[in-house]
Amino acid sequence: MTETGPFTVRALMAQSGVAFGTSGARGLASALTDRVAHGCVLGFLQYLREIGAFAPGTEVALAGDLRPSTPRILRACAQAIRDAGGRPLFCGHVPTPALAHYAFGRAIPSLMVTGSHIPDDRNGIKFHRPAGEILKPDEAGIARQVLAPDAGRFGADGMLAEAAPLPQPVDIEEGYLARYVDFFGRDALSGLRLGLYQHSAVGRDLIARILRALGAEVLPLGRSDRFIPVDTEALRPEDVALARDWAARHRLDAIVSTDGDSDRPLLADHRGEWLRGDLLGLICARELGAECVVTPVSSNTALELSGAFARTIRTRIGSPHVIAAMDEAACETLGPVCGYEANGGFLLGSEVARDGRRLAALPTRDAVLPVVAVLAAARARPLAELCAGLPRRVTFSDRLQDFPTQDSQAILAWLTAGSEADSRARIEAQFGPLAGGLRRIDQTDGLRMTFADGAIIHLRPSGNAPELRLYTEAETDEAARTLNAAALARVRGMAALLA
Repeated sequence: MTETGPFTVRALMAQSGVAFGTSGARGLASALTDRVAHGCVLGFLQYLREIGAFAPGTEVALAGDLRPSTPRILRACAQAIRDAGGRPLFCGHVPTPALAHYAFGRAIPSLMVTGSHIPDDRNGIKFHRPAGEILKPDEAGIARQVLAPDAGRFGADGMLAEAAPLPQPVDIEEGYLARYVDFFGRDALSGLRLGLYQHSAVGRDLIARILRALGAEVLPLGRSDRFIPVDTEALRPEDVALARDWAARHRLDAIVSTDGDSDRPLLADHRGEWLRGDLLGLICARELGAECVVTPVSSNTALELSGAFARTIRTRIGSPHVIAAMDEAACETLGPVCGYEANGGFLLGSEVARDGRRLAALPTRDAVLPVVAVLAAARARPLAELCAGLPRRVTFSDRLQDFPTQDSQAILAWLTAGSEADSRARIEAQFGPLAGGLRRIDQTDGLRMTFADGAIIHLRPSGNAPELRLYTEAETDEAARTLNAAALARVRGMAALLA
């Protein structure tokens, strides 16, 4: 893009290859140049000014994860805040929910530089309004913002000619720690010996402090100076092996971890077996006494089968969709409203009260709440038993990496083309030999197919990376894994057929 006249954030993103993902912009770190990051933040703040949520002099909180490109992008974001007339408030390298908790409490905008779980050749910027994440309508408002070129600000490589240092960081960790200690109490995890898989998660030290403050013995494990892309929804084989080995060697009650920006949890039982995030969310919702639970269509159907909640709502995948549905449900529901995702991120949509203590709403993905709530329950009943008491439905997910989005879309379009009868026949020809007759199709997000024996196959192009995700659900772990592998093989065949 030549800087000869005004241009929109949408044009800037299209030219760079950076795009909106979950709650913000994401792309290759090389594409997220200072110029692109600066433009996206300016567009965000201009949009907030339009809707009355930002004005000159307003503080804007910012923080980042531990990937190598984050400090550079943070400096570009801070400069954009200054250029918009705001005051950058640097909160250091802290979990995304800790930043949100602080900013929501002060009713100021915030942004987090993070690529979450994706590899460190990519990065992103998550945007928060003063009271919550940006939602899908906000993305359109940001994208249409007009930016004026500043030829002298950036070099030919798109980097700032002069990058001012970040302000001295303010400490926001104490408030986030107090949130959990004040509600659960200092002996909530007393007697538990926990492993903490730290890897390169930004919350690795703060989470250790929180668990210890709640009475647990914490053994740090697997700390890394190199960024490790831990995806709570598609664990690497080495992460599975590490947990089993640690559990056997250290006699642990459980193992705790998170993704890169520490908003999605991982929790393993005493055997080192990682829990699926949607089962963790279900148990947490039950322990908090939720009346209404919102979750994406990809989450385990044990939610409905449990009969534990007065109301359940299914949405498209992504926290903005969950938050929008929680907001609507909170206006109609007397009891607590919460949401969770299959990746484990837990969102508290309304206040929870217990024994005179109150836990304020935090309508953004949080890793600490589900871990603490479920571990507190596990003091009386081992984690494996808590899971065994749920309806027997097992989910498994895998993905085709480096799989172009257009190829994913072509497969879904081919499977659903023509009349309903044509589509059903095509789906049954591909997947019927694996799962039986087709019972139901759900296109809320991707293509979710339920078969006569209760098995589920769900195809969905990732919104964050060139990947096709495949979720399966069955009555046993072996059946869910076997079905997933077989369905992925079918998808590869379809891709070759349509090439």
